[in-house]
Amino acid sequence: MINQKIKIINPILRLLLLIIIIFPIYYYHEFYEHFYVYLTGNVISRVITQEWHVVLISIVLFCAFLIPLSYRRRAPWMEYGLVGAFFVSLFIEMYGIPLTILFAAKYFLASDVILPDNVVGFHLFGVGFGMDLPMAYAAVIMAIGMILIIWGWVTLYFNIKKDQPVTVGIYQYSRHPQYLGFILIVLGWFIGWPTILTIIFTPILIYKYITVCRTEEAELLKQNPQYQQYIHSTPFFV
Repeated sequence: MINQKIKIINPILRLLLLIIIIFPIYYYHEFYEHFYVYLTGNVISRVITQEWHVVLISIVLFCAFLIPLSYRRRAPWMEYGLVGAFFVSLFIEMYGIPLTILFAAKYFLASDVILPDNVVGFHLFGVGFGMDLPMAYAAVIMAIGMILIIWGWVTLYFNIKKDQPVTVGIYQYSRHPQYLGFILIVLGWFIGWPTILTIIFTPILIYKYITVCRTEEAELLKQNPQYQQYIHSTPFFV
């Protein structure tokens, strides 16, 4: 019965993943403009600055994901440090002092550059926010990532047992849904806010999470040889 579910649901998940991947290709012009204006600093007229309460609230909210997280093993805090540093630096760049954009604008600012139109606008924490199409797309990716993280944590919380890996709930369809969620969040920030910081951190964090996944699996195989059967029947991510 479980194998039948996997055979039905996983192809659907892979199709959704394919749609997510194809979307930026279909709207390549909008994504090119988005990356161009951010990486050259031409978006400087729309940048939010000196909103330190937004910086603090954002850092607290996103770092709070790290505090209650349970994986199949207890992860050292050093594994969270790189992610925490990423969020702190990111939000200072976004809402405090956007150093990358201010630096790039000195060399690449052009008067004839047309900024991408916002497709979403809203007010939060007393500040007006606007999202162009790639930013809205990135927000959807991050929302999916958050759902995976929370769903994985809840599944572990109610099912975790000593010396027995959790293989039910969302873990029927993905061996590492929480790590996949964090990768989606990091990718979302990279797409939504492309700067030197996110260009450097994104591949490092993705590599780090994949490495942690493999380390976790090696430890579980030592503790429980039957875990090998689960590896053969369940996809690594999707």
